[in-house]
Amino acid sequence: MREQEVKRLALDEVHSLYGAQFREEDGWRLPANYGDAEGEYASVRDEGAGVIDLSSRGRIRVTGSEALLFLNGLVTNDMKTLDDNRWMPAVFPNVQGRILAAVRIARTTDAFLIDTENATHDRVLKTIERFTLAGDFKVADITHSTTMLTVQGKSAKEIVEKIVGEATALDQNGAREIPWRDQPLTLMRATHTAEDGFDLMVPTENATALWDTLVEAGAHPTGYDVFEKLRIEAGVARFGRDMDETNVVTETNLDDAISYTKGCYLGQEIIVRIKHRGHVAKKLTGLAFDNEVTVEPGTTVQSDAGANVGRITSATFSPALNRTVALAYIKYEFLDAGTRLKTNAAEGQVNATVSELPFVRGSWYAE
Repeated sequence: MREQEVKRLALDEVHSLYGAQFREEDGWRLPANYGDAEGEYASVRDEGAGVIDLSSRGRIRVTGSEALLFLNGLVTNDMKTLDDNRWMPAVFPNVQGRILAAVRIARTTDAFLIDTENATHDRVLKTIERFTLAGDFKVADITHSTTMLTVQGKSAKEIVEKIVGEATALDQNGAREIPWRDQPLTLMRATHTAEDGFDLMVPTENATALWDTLVEAGAHPTGYDVFEKLRIEAGVARFGRDMDETNVVTETNLDDAISYTKGCYLGQEIIVRIKHRGHVAKKLTGLAFDNEVTVEPGTTVQSDAGANVGRITSATFSPALNRTVALAYIKYEFLDAGTRLKTNAAEGQVNATVSELPFVRGSWYAE
């Protein structure tokens, strides 16, 4: 019965054929690794690229003449500035300005595509579905009818170019729908790792062909063990780990997802009030340790004087930096990069240094 409750990716059997070891996460059976975590990490961080199955994320298609109007009143970013064939980050806040979901919204010629974490998929769907009777606003959950893969690394463009050709002329945050094997392929240039990257979404019947073609073109199958390490190094917050509905939007590392000049939207008053006040009481930032240590999410962070000034939300050992790094909420007075703090680890009390995010500025930042 337990096994039946766990959702499986459309490519579950394909991952098995490629040697995947699996783990359960947020109700999904996901490839943890393919037997060579060091090689998977190196493929993304060095000169190659890795391919990661992101299909457990939610994908929602919104159409209709009033889609822009309704969506713009629900998210923090200004969708009126979103041109065709582009995507932008946004947040669905509640009336208190707290986070319901952090998403990405792409605009194609005839639709908006919302990409959200699995943990917030149902919440986003319910939030927007209630407007389907209010006007020309249609919502389709395409999560299970599509597969989304991402290619991340310095060679991502070269690899994807072999498959879709000139479409890789997309600049950062570009999006395009193109035909591939008699079916539509949605391509978005995006990073999840601080390296250059492309997300590719296809109907599920083309999923195996897309995976095999990307691997044949040079993309290294990469599992979620390494993906978690890469996203922490990149300073990418995850819902349910680094943020949740208790966090005000401006406490998180999502500044690019907020417009302070657009018209009224849910939660705007509180978000703008905090902006005009000057700063939030705490904010998500980076902590770098002097070497490799074992720290757990939820661990309290102290000042040199011993006062509690924050808590850790995610931590990992960074091979690129040869030390443990963490994401943490730290009080405003201690946010300056270089500030020395301390916390408890398995090895005892250890020192940490406040660091700007991302920890690793990969090929995404080279442009």
